[in-house]
Amino acid sequence: MDKKHIVIWSVVAAVLCIGLGVAFYMMHQKNAENEELLKLAEMDKREMENEYAAFAQQYSEMKTQINNDSLIAQLDKEQQRTEALLEELKKVKATDAAEILRLKKELATLRSILRSYVHEIDSLNRVNEQLRSENQQVKAQYSQATQTITSLSSEKETLSEKVAIASQLDATGISLVGQNKRGKKARKIKDVKRFAVSFTISRNITAQAGNRSVYVRITKPNNEVLTNGGTFMYENRNLEYSAKRDIEYNGEAMPLTLYWEVNEFLSKGTYRVAVFADGHNIGNASFTFEK
Repeated sequence: MDKKHIVIWSVVAAVLCIGLGVAFYMMHQKNAENEELLKLAEMDKREMENEYAAFAQQYSEMKTQINNDSLIAQLDKEQQRTEALLEELKKVKATDAAEILRLKKELATLRSILRSYVHEIDSLNRVNEQLRSENQQVKAQYSQATQTITSLSSEKETLSEKVAIASQLDATGISLVGQNKRGKKARKIKDVKRFAVSFTISRNITAQAGNRSVYVRITKPNNEVLTNGGTFMYENRNLEYSAKRDIEYNGEAMPLTLYWEVNEFLSKGTYRVAVFADGHNIGNASFTFEK
């Protein structure tokens, strides 16, 4: 095999390795995002299971605090219903959104019924100090169960924040090209009549699809922004932008090019580009013009 063929096969091998690396990275990113969403769903289900178990336990404790057979029968019926729903929940997959929603509605109904029984028993216990004391113990146990649920809610909130971060867009491959009056790449900064800013909004299956506004800020070497007077909100303040593009994002990679027509003197030096979307800074790059 001559040197020419060796070089060709080396280039092909390098391209294949890069392609495999990119594919592996995208697969890993997707798996990580799906894992976060699954953890969030599992946490939500565990929180519901703890509430069902807490309600069933309180019904059991309340039955020992009263001497009313009719009320005890009612409490026993509600306890059995609660335990039956808990068993249903344990068999449901965390990803079964329809069943989880149904059992959440059942849980809300049980919560309302339980409150009414707690109120009724509290009224009965006003005439019996011993029963009042024992009922306080039940409430303490319920409070402990509530603290467990609150702890799970906190963990769930943390996972929600992670998912929110994962859903943010990302601008990659940012380039800044100065074009002359013929639309060709200018060799010197004094010949630049238009800046072309190109980049790609990365693929992100976690991000919500829909219409978005993408803003680009080009900053001169003296830190002044090249702008036509337009502004956008970022971190509770108005920032000037150089160019804006409204897009419809569907979760797939989207290449974009935005332009800024030169209307002022440009000096050589380092120009900085920042890209914004959804109230976030999604990409930054700098470029030096030496002539």
